[in-house]
Amino acid sequence: MSEHGPEIDTSVSHVARIWNYWLGGKDNYPVDREVGDQILELLPDVARLARASRLFLNRAVWYMAAEAGIRQFIDIGTGLPTVDNTHEVAQRAAPESRIVYVDNDPLVLAHAQALLTSTPEGATAYIDADLREPELILAGAAATLDFSRPIGLTLMGILEFITDDAEAQSIVRRLLAALPSGSHFAMYDGTNVIHGAASDRIVELWNAEGNAGLVLRSPERIARFFDGLELLEPGVVSVARWRPEVTVGEPPEEVDAFCGMGRKP
Repeated sequence: MSEHGPEIDTSVSHVARIWNYWLGGKDNYPVDREVGDQILELLPDVARLARASRLFLNRAVWYMAAEAGIRQFIDIGTGLPTVDNTHEVAQRAAPESRIVYVDNDPLVLAHAQALLTSTPEGATAYIDADLREPELILAGAAATLDFSRPIGLTLMGILEFITDDAEAQSIVRRLLAALPSGSHFAMYDGTNVIHGAASDRIVELWNAEGNAGLVLRSPERIARFFDGLELLEPGVVSVARWRPEVTVGEPPEEVDAFCGMGRKP
């Protein structure tokens, strides 16, 4: 970071900015829109995937706060602020909720002030840290959260950037080990079970053009992240089909991102 703030390279497409573009945001640059459009040409469904994934985050946080009684959250891989961020959803259900956001993205850091709003009863904090440093994240979160009480942990679309399964599972285990009984864990990762070769081609393009490589995981590999937890219904499913809003007729069309939520016994 320079003395004037985080340095942002606008010549290379960036994960958070492309995602922001697909969600209809304005925090992106021509290079992000160019790569985003290339991906949309290959698979127009990606924009729907982005929206469905965001709505899963909203439903997951609402469930934890409104139904499971969680009042503390760690959101790792926060991304750029948009509509209904974690603290907004949680504090809508329970104004006293406390949220710690975690990201190591200079662009997200530049916008972190938008995430540090809170109800008077609750609190928000932002930690500049890498997912590969779970102990650092936990130590930082302890300044805001009470680790003797249940915590809701979310890893939305970030584990796919830890391309080695053993490393990714180790990170999740280390994070969960610090959380007390009754804590909940929600995540999703990209898959290729819906669109097959088209999703594989998008990953090839992303890895060639973006700032961070990623890997697609099967639903079976995603399910391994919930080992040792009580996996809530409906299990590991497409984000569009995890407890969707009441619909009439056919269930929501699946997208190539699968998710789940588990409770720590």
